Amino acid sequence: MYVHLKLVKEPWPSDRWQTFFDRAWPLFRIWYESEGLEKRPDLVTCRSVLELHMPELIPVYNSLCRLANNDDVASRFLSMWCPPPYMAGCSQVAWTKGAPTLIRNYDFDPRYFDGRMRYTEYVKPVIGIQDSGWGLLDGMNADGLAVALAFGGRKVTGTGFGIPLVIRYVLETCSTTDEACVALSRIPVHMGYNVTVVDKSGKYATVYMNPDRPAQVVYQAVACNHQHQVEWDEYAAFTHTIERKHFLEHSIAQPKLTRATLIKQFLKPPLYSQQYLRGFGTLYTAAYDVAKGRVQIIWPEKQVEASFHRFEEQEVQVVLLRPVGRYLAK
Repeated sequence: MYVHLKLVKEPWPSDRWQTFFDRAWPLFRIWYESEGLEKRPDLVTCRSVLELHMPELIPVYNSLCRLANNDDVASRFLSMWCPPPYMAGCSQVAWTKGAPTLIRNYDFDPRYFDGRMRYTEYVKPVIGIQDSGWGLLDGMNADGLAVALAFGGRKVTGTGFGIPLVIRYVLETCSTTDEACVALSRIPVHMGYNVTVVDKSGKYATVYMNPDRPAQVVYQAVACNHQHQVEWDEYAAFTHTIERKHFLEHSIAQPKLTRATLIKQFLKPPLYSQQYLRGFGTLYTAAYDVAKGRVQIIWPEKQVEASFHRFEEQEVQVVLLRPVGRYLAK
């Protein structure tokens, strides 16, 4: 089992994005229609709520829709308004004992990974890991702000956006942790998520976002897959969210801990998961150094690095799970 990651510098959506989307759209469509297309909002609604909540993204949204041949269903999908539910397990921490850095593991099924890290200039220069065509799982902007998402561990669904587009919006329009928290507190989401932000001043926060109750800003450096308390026992047990959060909190409390040592801990249990066949394996570790505008994408035996000053296009393939059942990380 492998994960592929391609680094792409494409300031504005062009034929390169169109090539990706033409190939990915059949699979996106299967997922988007999985509950029945009648369950998804019509295009007029999708566009109007995007104009209401994220007007700055409308020019790029229009370009994406044109590249998708103005297909009705594709345009609805690209709005990310009220998509089907989806869940990912993640561990993330805002490191501020030196150069402010957002470090995170993204745990998900590798079959549904976009496999792109993009450098874009839609509103601001942004580097991030792509999801759902143009949303982001995590990323940073040239102003020195980094953001990452984690599933909030709740079964509740409601009316709102898929979180990857919200991450994109925050990075396109905000420069500081305070500004990010304001944006995250007002945008509706369709499921519960924990979004961690840190800026180059070292200020950090985690925002608990939910479709059925107001967002809450908590000044915690660590976030996993529950909020104040566990609300979905089976999911918490499966993902070991309590154990991961306690491990991270204990780690960053150690006075002699270095950033390099902390990153190494993300490459081992309990933070590093190898349950790929059950849809919950670590696809990558990311470390966003916001002061330097640099990101490292790391695996136990390989890593790539990119920055706003030096972004080299490349493609990497990493073995996640050996066919005989032997793992990379012990």
